[in-house]
Amino acid sequence: MPPKRHLTARRVRLGAELRKLREATGMKAREAAALLGADAVQMSQIESGVAGVSPERVRRLAAHYACADEALIEALMAMASDRTRGWWEEYRGVLPPVNLDLAETEHHATFLREVAITYVPGLFQTPEYASAVFGYMRPELPESELIPRVEHRMRRRTVIADDNPTSYEAIIHEFALRIRVADRHVSRAQLLEILGQIEHEHITMRVIPTDLDGFGGAGASMMYMGGPVPQLDTGLREGATGTAFIDAEPQLTTLRTLFRKVEKVTLDPKASRDFVHRLSKEL
Repeated sequence: MPPKRHLTARRVRLGAELRKLREATGMKAREAAALLGADAVQMSQIESGVAGVSPERVRRLAAHYACADEALIEALMAMASDRTRGWWEEYRGVLPPVNLDLAETEHHATFLREVAITYVPGLFQTPEYASAVFGYMRPELPESELIPRVEHRMRRRTVIADDNPTSYEAIIHEFALRIRVADRHVSRAQLLEILGQIEHEHITMRVIPTDLDGFGGAGASMMYMGGPVPQLDTGLREGATGTAFIDAEPQLTTLRTLFRKVEKVTLDPKASRDFVHRLSKEL
């Protein structure tokens, strides 16, 4: 298949998983390429997501790689056949690729989990809150760049608000709920937005109060996006050097453990709702 003009998160992940399977066998790229009647360059393009690969070729490669996990094979074949052109493609060339990759990965996720320590999670944010955050972090942004960022963040919310919403668990630190990124009115509207969102059965929110003992996870902010099989889960963490997507199994295991560890020091959902309600009344 010809190389793709734009790399998408799904194509890159499919290529990465095929590379993992090949490397687990000790097979060289040129050897795998020969099985498809291709060359090492073509195999490199497939494994980097530059070139597509048919579902039939995915199954052939999986057989030669001695992969017996049928659920994983079927999931990889589905990724190979996917031709989704989502709303996020409208922002290609307008926003950084990482924004598009996040929206695409969220769209295909089977569940979402998030830990937010310093800011209200993006999927809960109001336009005014998001605008204040982007405007403060990147004050040099002109309106022509700020507006698409806010708009993109609002459109991401469709993943938990459409007719077939994705299950979403959010853990938010009290600090993130109390800090005023703009003014009192924006903060209160943001808390009321959260209260409205958590009325939906597929959304769960828990709060970490500042006076609760046993929380040393100030750096625990993360997003965890479930795949069709656990091997295709995706983690996301933001740091000083930028945003990193995580797909290595040892790191995914660490993130799963971290989420459950943080969850243990939260208020239960009902107490969390009451907590946010009280905060909104204080404003």
